[in-house]
Amino acid sequence: MSDHVTDPATETFVAHRNLLFTVAYEMLGSAADAEDVLQETWLRWVGVDLEQVRDRRAYLVRITTRQSLNRLRTMQRRKEAYVGPWLPEPMLTAPDVAEDAELAESVSMALMLVLETLSPTERAVFVLREAFDVSSDEIAAAVGKSPAAVRQIAHRARRHVEARHPREVVSPGETRAALESFQRALETGDLQGVLDVLAPEVVLVSDGGGHKHAALRPVVGADKVARFFLGVMDKKEGTVTAVPTMANGNPALVARVDGEIDGILAARVTGSRITGLYYVRNPEKLTRVESEIPLTLR
Repeated sequence: MSDHVTDPATETFVAHRNLLFTVAYEMLGSAADAEDVLQETWLRWVGVDLEQVRDRRAYLVRITTRQSLNRLRTMQRRKEAYVGPWLPEPMLTAPDVAEDAELAESVSMALMLVLETLSPTERAVFVLREAFDVSSDEIAAAVGKSPAAVRQIAHRARRHVEARHPREVVSPGETRAALESFQRALETGDLQGVLDVLAPEVVLVSDGGGHKHAALRPVVGADKVARFFLGVMDKKEGTVTAVPTMANGNPALVARVDGEIDGILAARVTGSRITGLYYVRNPEKLTRVESEIPLTLR
């Protein structure tokens, strides 16, 4: 009986699959497109002469980045025709993702939404540099720029992101507590209770994609956001429940109507109050909230 021999190309790809998926997802904000990118990466990887590859992990990241950039440019056309605000596709994540603060931050709804404001190349450079700590030389090879240009792009992208998403350390417990208070106030129709947990300048972004009712523009201000949600609760026909979960490495709520998933609600919390709410209702983006998706930066 002969020993089972694992194909080196397959073995390497499988070993780094979660990393490659995370790279593609952070660049695209779409798990479905990230899966397609992984398939394209695999098809190119099996044609590579491994004897000529010095660093297989870096080479795979490079292929994934290039395929993600190609797809990001085509996705922009889809987004231009999208009905209402576009939010990243939420994913159910394991509790250990939340324990890795760097990973949880890098896939949070709040940051992913800011990344949407970068150009494709800026986004690729920012993600590879800030989240995955890839060297400027490696990024240059992936995006087709010089290392000097990559450093300039990284600096510009970092300033852009920091201006819109200041880094603040908020524990999962703080976010969970704020969401629980928000949920209790909504369920009891307590307007003041909702207002107490919302920051005055809170912003709600809701994504129905033309398939489900959602605000066609961001809703700004505690009073407007509170009345939006209380109005939604009043109009719901059926039993509405909200169950705590972990989505994109952070506490979130799964909203159900008569047991059917209605949406995922994620939050950004600053100083114990909610400053951002992200409600994804588009059914096409709710296919990965029943089972956990493994993510990693390494």
